[in-house]
Amino acid sequence: MTGFNKKNISQNKHGSALAYALVIMAAVSIILVSILQYISAQMKFSLNRGHREEAFQIAEAGIYYYRWYLAHNTAGKTVQQIRDFWQNGNPYGVNTTYEDEYSDPGGGALGKYQIEVVAPDADSTIVMVKSTGWTYAEPGAKRIIQARLRRPSWSEYAVSANDNMRFGTGTTVYGKIHSNQGIRFDGTAYNIVSSSVDKYDDPDHNGANEFGVHTHVNAPPGSGVNDNFRTQEAPPTSPVPTRTDVFKAGRQFPVATVDFGSLLSDLDYMKSQSQISGRGKYFDNAGYGRRIILKSSGTYDICTVNSYDTDTNGISDYVGVVTGASGSYASKNGNSCIVSSCCIGSDCPWIRSSNHNRGRCESLKNYDIISNGIIFVEDNVWLEGTLDSKKLTIVANNTSSGAQANVFLGNNNLLYAHTDGREILGIIAQNDVEIIQNSQDLLTVSGALLAKNGRVGRNHYGSEDHRNTITVNGSIATNLRYGFAYTDGTGYTNRILNFDNNLLYYPPPYFPTGSEYAIDLWDEL
Repeated sequence: MTGFNKKNISQNKHGSALAYALVIMAAVSIILVSILQYISAQMKFSLNRGHREEAFQIAEAGIYYYRWYLAHNTAGKTVQQIRDFWQNGNPYGVNTTYEDEYSDPGGGALGKYQIEVVAPDADSTIVMVKSTGWTYAEPGAKRIIQARLRRPSWSEYAVSANDNMRFGTGTTVYGKIHSNQGIRFDGTAYNIVSSSVDKYDDPDHNGANEFGVHTHVNAPPGSGVNDNFRTQEAPPTSPVPTRTDVFKAGRQFPVATVDFGSLLSDLDYMKSQSQISGRGKYFDNAGYGRRIILKSSGTYDICTVNSYDTDTNGISDYVGVVTGASGSYASKNGNSCIVSSCCIGSDCPWIRSSNHNRGRCESLKNYDIISNGIIFVEDNVWLEGTLDSKKLTIVANNTSSGAQANVFLGNNNLLYAHTDGREILGIIAQNDVEIIQNSQDLLTVSGALLAKNGRVGRNHYGSEDHRNTITVNGSIATNLRYGFAYTDGTGYTNRILNFDNNLLYYPPPYFPTGSEYAIDLWDEL
């Protein structure tokens, strides 16, 4: 009986060991399978990530290919030629997708990218490009990149110049500033100030070369301005002082130049467009130019200027009007014209009064503003008024022999009816964009101002000439040194230059732009 019990106990022990072994083997198997599944999943995940990374690089290659394609087709072209390319050149990716193979030079074809393009509007420089990339090894692992490409415009900067520049105290600028020459900046800049030279000899004082962009404002805790040569603002001082009290966003020099000489072909194109019905309005060189008053009704009044004071740049006589005391009259065809009226030659309507035999000039000649259009005048332009819900460019350019044309501002404000981008105004002068002597004490000018051969500014009108504040909402491009104030304290005491961000993406109609597209915004979808 006892032996039987021992045998059973032995058998029970062997059975328990086998059960334990089976449990351990099962647990180990589960763990091993889990480990293998994990390793397999990680390998698949790693392979998938690798394919997704390759797909991303292929999609990115599509973006850069399209940038190269645009450079190949638009670099060095005029605005007209670029517009023709988008309208008539069957550009890749527009209307139908463009697909191409991506190859590794050392490993053969890897996959493909597919490009879809939204062409720019007629009044925009923006191109939207979407590129989808995938590999042959994992075609389902696609990556999509969207980029915004943009041509730079002459309205890119709050101020751009082709000459040495000086911004005095009292100048506040809320946009980028650039000059192909040197810049002395003693105001406050809230964006980058850049120059195309690394150093230059400031013509406003004696001494050695100073930095391409420098200031004469005394560094904190000091104050005021020192007009003498500044060793701390000159080579070989290194590094260049930060001076965030003046340059809030920094300064850069040297950088690439802006080509003012490239404007000629653009102006010729503008003239041709102004003579096409529905695109603009052309006015010849009658008299000494035209006075244009923009109206909030979406129209503009215009008349021919008979004469003007070359010392003050103010208008002294219109066609059909003689200046003088109130109530004076000018005779025409036996009738008379009231002093305050203005008309253009044969367009002047004459009305006989019921109680006397006198005619009256009813109003200026009035036209509708063509949105996204151009007004081209073969002589000077005196401009004022309010632009409402229109995009317009006004050009003063004398293509015949004689004096170069100017644009004169300041008789009244030049305004936008809104501040949300509904209005865009471009002003181009063959010579100067000039603020007249009898300008408003608090003057506001809205628009992109461009002086091709001259400068944007205001003459020195004597020691008693004092104005309070000029505010420019837009941009300034000036071939020669700009200025609304002088070192003797005359001119405008305060100068506020506010850059209009809408000009980055929607420059004025027909406004000259660069021909090369740059990536302006990049995102993965």
